[in-house]
Amino acid sequence: MNRSIRLAALALTALALTTACGGSGGDKADAGQRPAQAEQAAAPAVTFPAPSGAPAPAATLAKVPAKGEVRLEQGPFTDRVHVTELALSEQKPSVSGHFAITSDVSDVLALELRAAFYDERGHLVGTGSFQYAEEGEAGEAAHGTAGHAGPRAEGAGIDFTAVPKTPLTGKAASAVLSVPVLVNE
Repeated sequence: MNRSIRLAALALTALALTTACGGSGGDKADAGQRPAQAEQAAAPAVTFPAPSGAPAPAATLAKVPAKGEVRLEQGPFTDRVHVTELALSEQKPSVSGHFAITSDVSDVLALELRAAFYDERGHLVGTGSFQYAEEGEAGEAAHGTAGHAGPRAEGAGIDFTAVPKTPLTGKAASAVLSVPVLVNE
């Protein structure tokens, strides 16, 4: 009995697939004349999961940087920015520098810089970040807040300091800076 139920289910599935793939049983010449839009509308939409954030920093660096060195990791935004005056502070672990947009003059709405701190052997000892958000003067006026009085990321740029949120697991000897978030108008 169980085998006959399986065979019946398999036959119904095959019939359903044949009917779905073969159309409504009309003239086959009509099938070639159906608009492509109808086929696209019938096809299920493909969705991808939202990005979960920037990739994790390397646990170990292949080439160990010199003591005190801060490297800028190449990424999707590094061709549009200029990062200078990079420095690693040993007293209170942090990476500081100056960030400027070079590609255009539109306002920066959001910026995140991430620093991965490494010990003398090139092993990851922790991470830190710097976030910058600005709505722009029109958005601030709509929310009833005063305009941004400090330096802006576009134009002359801004100074930044990326600080670890949790204590490092060792002494930072070098760092790698990345730009995982950059949103312009």
